[in-house]
Amino acid sequence: MGKVYGYVRVSSTDQHEDRQLIAMAERGIPQGRVYIDKQSGKDFARPRYRALMKKLRPGDQLCITSIDRLGRNYEEIQEQWRILTREKKVDILVFDMPLLDTRRDKDLIGTLIADIVLQVLSFVAQKEYAPFPWS
Repeated sequence: MGKVYGYVRVSSTDQHEDRQLIAMAERGIPQGRVYIDKQSGKDFARPRYRALMKKLRPGDQLCITSIDRLGRNYEEIQEQWRILTREKKVDILVFDMPLLDTRRDKDLIGTLIADIVLQVLSFVAQKEYAPFPWS
């Protein structure tokens, strides 16, 4: 098994990442392996996220507290998930959604369920960020 990393994101410099950092520490993730960005999740052009992507190796695990901490753009969340799990061969654990734990249920049904849950949560993350005009 590879190394375990954490990714923490808050939308602006005046927001606090304390709750996410506590969740990482409770799961034993070393502080030096937790990458923090303080900017919008509208895209993935974030310096610490890019640094993390360069660090990740096959067999590593990426932990996030919730899918909206990864990002707020439906299509980009889907694309990053694909890159992480299929190209980089990294496992992902989303703390608040146990169904999004790629370490287990790697069979076809488990993958299908994780993909469906990911699509729904990605949709919600984007909708919360940029609601439809008719909402």
